[in-house]
Amino acid sequence: MRTAVRPSPSRWFAEQLVEVLSGRRPVHALLGHARGTAFDQVVALAERAPLRPDGADRRAAVLASVRSMRLEDDVIEASARISTGGRERAMAFRLEAGEDRRWRCAAVELG
Repeated sequence: MRTAVRPSPSRWFAEQLVEVLSGRRPVHALLGHARGTAFDQVVALAERAPLRPDGADRRAAVLASVRSMRLEDDVIEASARISTGGRERAMAFRLEAGEDRRWRCAAVELG
């Protein structure tokens, strides 16, 4: 029997964020996975759907790579490269583990 390999917290969050910012998932899918201000940042970004395919090139946004660094036991800073048709985008975010040991986004930026 094969056991499923769980993605790292940073890869999992990056995948979910790409889905939300491309309009493939509703923003409330990240409710509980982002803290106060970070969730507000995600909501503001999602309203613009910045990763939604547009123009002649209708290819969906693809998470090309994720890099992360654990700054402390409970803090990860990550960056991701996203391909959106013929364009590359960058995303950065910070994950913090709560007392329940669940990772939640504390800040996010999309370039």
